[in-house]
Formats: sequence, C-alpha cells, structure tokens
Amino acid sequence: MGNPRNQNKQKRQPQPASGPRSGGSNRKQQPPPRSPSPTTAPRAENPKHPSLKAQILIAIADQPLDQVEISKRVGLPPAARKKLRDTLDQMETAGDIARIRKDRYVIPKEADLFTGAIQFHASGAAHVLAEQPGETDLYISAENTWTAMHGDRVVARLSTDNRPAQGGGPRGGSARREGRVIRILKRENETVVGTLQKSKNFFYVVADDPRFVHNLYVPEPPIAMGAKVGDKVVAKMEDWPSRHVNPEGKVIEVLGRTGDPGVDILSIIRKYRLPEKFPDEVLRDAETVSPVVHPEDLKKREDLRERFILTIDPDDAKDFDDAIEVQRTGSGWTVAIHIADVSHYVRPKTALDREAVARGNSVYLADRVIPMLPEALSNGICSLKPGVERLVFSVFAEVGKTGKIGNVRFGKSVIRSAARLTYKEAFALLQKPPTDEVSRRVHTAWEASSVLRKKRFANGSLDLDFPEVKVWLDEAGHPIRLERVENDISHQLIEELMLLANECVARELKLAQQPTVYRIHDKPDPEKLAEYREVAMSFGLKVGDLTRREDLNQLLTSVKGRPFEGAVKIGLLKSLKRASYATAPVGHFGLNKVDYAHFTSPIRRYADLIVHRSLEKYLGLTQAGPSTAGLTATAEHISTTERVAADAERESTKLKKLEFFQRQVEMRDSKAFEAQILEVRNYGLLVELPEFLLSGLVHVSTLDDDFYWHDAARSRFIGRKTKRVFEAGQKIEVIVARVDMFKQQVDFKAV
Repeated sequence: MGNPRNQNKQKRQPQPASGPRSGGSNRKQQPPPRSPSPTTAPRAENPKHPSLKAQILIAIADQPLDQVEISKRVGLPPAARKKLRDTLDQMETAGDIARIRKDRYVIPKEADLFTGAIQFHASGAAHVLAEQPGETDLYISAENTWTAMHGDRVVARLSTDNRPAQGGGPRGGSARREGRVIRILKRENETVVGTLQKSKNFFYVVADDPRFVHNLYVPEPPIAMGAKVGDKVVAKMEDWPSRHVNPEGKVIEVLGRTGDPGVDILSIIRKYRLPEKFPDEVLRDAETVSPVVHPEDLKKREDLRERFILTIDPDDAKDFDDAIEVQRTGSGWTVAIHIADVSHYVRPKTALDREAVARGNSVYLADRVIPMLPEALSNGICSLKPGVERLVFSVFAEVGKTGKIGNVRFGKSVIRSAARLTYKEAFALLQKPPTDEVSRRVHTAWEASSVLRKKRFANGSLDLDFPEVKVWLDEAGHPIRLERVENDISHQLIEELMLLANECVARELKLAQQPTVYRIHDKPDPEKLAEYREVAMSFGLKVGDLTRREDLNQLLTSVKGRPFEGAVKIGLLKSLKRASYATAPVGHFGLNKVDYAHFTSPIRRYADLIVHRSLEKYLGLTQAGPSTAGLTATAEHISTTERVAADAERESTKLKKLEFFQRQVEMRDSKAFEAQILEVRNYGLLVELPEFLLSGLVHVSTLDDDFYWHDAARSRFIGRKTKRVFEAGQKIEVIVARVDMFKQQVDFKAV
C-alpha cells in the first residue's frame, strides 16, 4: 500500500461475523454478475385473486405435473403459455419448485429436494447452503457434486441415509444431512482464471481456485492469442458432460506472465469479476457534480462550520466519510457524528446510482482501491477534508457517565473539519496529557468512547477484535514491508462512535417502521458451537455451554493474553454465521444489539446510502424514499458483493505476504522469525508468525536435530534423545523454507 494509487481506508468496526468459515460452514461465494438483483418484489397475496405462482403451488401440491398439465389445471389460455414458462423458470431458480424426471415440477420439500448455492472446499466436497430459516446446510461428497462449480445454484436430492459425520461434519457422531446434486439451475461463473500448461497432446488451464479441482482442457491451441505455457489466462468453459471427464473450454484473455508485476492482482480482479473502470455515462454523471459546495446547498442545513470537528483515519486514506465532535458536560458528554451526505449527490435512478448498487461497495485490494463511486465524489466533494466546506448527515446524542444514551436527534449540516489526524497521530496524543485544542478534543472523545466500549462488553458483545497486516508496496507493486496494525485505542475511539450512530439510526427507523436495510447477524447453529467446543477444549480450556452468551464471553475472557488467543478467536469466528443485510431488524448476535444498521460509510457501502435515504424520508427531507418493493433483493445483492470484496481483499493481501517471503528465499535472505505453534499433527507443526498473521507448516522431516514421535493423546512431539517437546501455544524461531505461490502455502523450518 505504499503505491500512491492505493487509497485504502477501512474503519475498524467490530465485524465478528465477516470472517471466513471453515469446513462445512464456510460461506464464501464466487461473485455474482455485476448487475444488481431484481429490484421488484412480489406484491402481497390477495386470497380472492391468487397470483400465478400461488396457483402453480396449489396445482402441484398433491402430485408432480408437467407444464401442459399445470396449464390445464390452472386454466391458462394458450396465449399465456410463455408467461407460464417464464414463471416456472423463475420459481425453479428461486427454489420454490423443483424439476424431476420427465420435466415434472414438485415442491422441493415434498420430494426430498434441496435448492441453493453450492460452496466447494479444497477437498472436492461441498455444501449446498441453506436459504430457509431453521434449515442447515446440505453436505455433498466429492463424488456426488456432478458438474457443479463453486457458487452455482443447484438442486440436490437428500440421501435417505443421514450417517454420522465423518471428516468435516459435526463431531461426536451427530447426524448430518447429505445429498447429491441432480440439476444445475444457474452457472454462477463459466470462466476460470489460471495458468496455461501443456501436456504432450493438449493445452490445459490449471485453475487458481483450489476448489476447482479439474483441469480445463483447451482443444483449440491458444497460440493465435499469443498465449504461452506459463501465462496467466482467463478461459471460458464450454462443455462438461460428466464429472468423470475434464471440462473443455477456450482461452478468452491472456493476462500476462505468471510472476510479472500486477498480474497476480489482475488475476484476482478477473477471478472475482471486479470492475476495472466506470462506464462513460457514470463518469459524465460525476462530472456534473460541482467540486465545491454552493450557497444554495446550505439552505435548511445546520451551520457547524465554526465548530471544532475532526477526522481520524488510516495513513493513506483519501475518502474521509466521517467526522466527530465530543464535548464534556456535567452529566457526561454530547456527541456529534457527521457522515458525508452522499445522498445529496447520488440521486436514485441515475447512472451513478445504478453503478453504485451494482458494485455494492468499494474493494480494497493490496495495490489499489476499486471504489463504489468515481474519484470526483469518493475522494472529492464527498470526502470530509480539513479546511473546506462539506455537506453532512449528522447524529447528535447525549451520553451519560455510565454510557446511557439520552436525547438523540438527526439532521443535515454543513461542516468545515478543523483537523485531519491519522490513527497513529491520535494514538500518540492519547499517550500523554493534552497540550492543545486538538489533543484535548481527542482525549475527550476517548473518554466517551471508552465508557461506551465498557458498557457494550458488559452487555454481552463478543470481543473478537483482531490486528491486521498492512502490506507496503514499491512502485512496481512488489511488497517491501509488512506492518502489523493493532486495534488500539485510537481505532476503538472511532469504532464506538460509529457503532453509536449506527444503532441510533437503526432504532429510529425501526420505531418509525420506515423501510430500510439493517445489518443483521443470526444466532449460530448449536451444532457448530458444539463442534467448536471440542476445538476449544483441545487447548486445555474449561469450556461451558457455548449456546449461552455468558459462557461464550467467559471463554473469550479466559484466553486474553494467552499464546493461543488468536487461534481460539479464529476458531469461534469460523463457527459463527456471517453478518449480512436484510429488511427485517432481527438484531446482531455478535454485537448483541437489537437494533443495528450501517449508516457511517456511504462513500464505500451502498447499504449506508440506502439508510441515509430512509432517514431523509422519515425526517421529511424528501418526498420519496426506499420502499419495501425491491429492498429484499437489493439487500441480498449487496450482502453477496460484500462477501466477494472480503474474499478478494483477503486473497490479494495473502498473495503479497507470500511474495514478500518468496523474495527472501530467492535472495537467500533467511531471517529468523518468532512463530507460535497453533496445532501439532502427526506430519508436522502448524505455526503462525504473529507479527505478520501468516500461518504455515513445519514438516516433521525438517526437525532434524532428533527423532520425534507424535504423542497424539497430548497433541505434541517429543524428541527421543533430547526429550525436547513441541506443543500448541509454544513459541519457536523459524526461517522460511519454501513458498508455493500456486497453492498459496508457506513451509517453515525450525531454527
């Protein structure tokens, strides 16, 4: 991120449910097409005049019927047959009905069928993700996945034998549902990004994604495109009749030589189908936005330009979307949180708005930002830069000395930020007594935030904060430094104030029954927590009933400061469901908040822009606001784009970390690093470099100072002669032995 093009800025808000999930519960999904989901929702059913969908469901309720039989039973005229076909296709894709032999339609549950998106694991097995409340994911063994690919929408038939779980299902012999894929409803992505290789007779592409376990054969030599063996390419799959043969396709784009600067990130962009540039009509829309605030824009706004308002952001941030002002009172503090008024500039149904909802959010890759809005807005008129007038949407709240929230109000304002601080600068100010107005303001803000933070955890919020690693790059895009970024009190200061604003807005909109999208986090599945309980116990911890929030928090408290704290927290994250967006305010499990929405980052998240428009409508600042129709589909769409962004960001950072260590191996610069043993297996030590948050393997064969035997009962290695012990939680020194960029793995050797 040393590259000047990098404008990464991510506010540290607790997101306990946004991390990856392992095994059968990892809900990573390949990206959807960039066009948003349909924005029209079905109308409420009229019992006297049921819709065609309702009539179809009634018709097939007692027996499977084909299209002709359904048409007769429903009583449709011949002219309406196309409408029936379209409706049947829509219902099948949505999972409302399923097609079986002889093209007869049934209700899925009645025929032991299961519809959903399939998610593959590196082993070749998969899960079809549950979509209905109360359902669990359906396990699919590798031999039963047919020709489905990661992210495809499929129909699976449930197995009549729900055997005890083995190798990836719930432990302790609990049953899991299994099935086999019988139909592919929709290909999520028919392109494969990988490396071009050649056997004696064929060209083929080895996919970058380890979940695509088959090589893609290329019958037509891609020489005309200039492709050479070893190039990174994009190939389109054309034919795959059976999982017992390899799929076939053709190369449609050559990205460059594997290992060349920028090719790795470009491969990620193609893999996740991220946009590289804005359409011309969107840029034209952005050009019509004035780069300065006009006097007429200030009408009916509260003038706060003389107030001492400041921003605190990452070092290299350009899009400052929030600013704060906290003042001490006799009973506590008055808090003002000012958020960029993006809705003033991005109007519904414009080209800008359509592109913003299609992207869903900004994506922060290791060497660049793919913004949701053009730079003229994201880094220009919407960014709350110091010393210039900016339009904001403000939340004003009274906070008592115990953290109790008093009066809250909302309004449109105009501000002129007095200071722009980085997190590092704010942290330095908090380490010593205040000496000027800026430092006094920062200290006062931390007073209020620290009280809010203590109250939040006292109320049961899960403490799942993690450090991050920032990768600094040179001008060519090569990593030159890795920097561990802690979630210190400067981050926590902003974090708590943003949480406060989000909660206040969500509560207001819910009470007003104003349609909007909420940030939700469902309760975890008890069986996932039961499986995780065994993992936690393997560290020698006393673990209670993890379905009880008190016991869950007690576990997190008990590992604070211990060597395996990170491993225990990551394990819990993998057991939790993923946070998402929805139109119903069902609450947020991780934060333990009944009311929660995203309001504070409208420059980089479309969800926040929706919430801004909802609040405008509620306050009477606009005649039109988001309606119930379409919001559900939009919420699903932006939940998916968020997951795509997280996966792409995580992969780009990991690739640059691996490149950093690979360059050390190539230069024979073998530095020793402190590592922590996470787990001891019969083939080696799984270790993590805490400074760089990178894990890898020390293979037992490299422990050459003695012969080590595996004590499986105590999960440790013991040297036969030296009696040296390697066990979980222990710290050792390692050097990098080998980096496999293709498998995205690193091997270490103990010093």
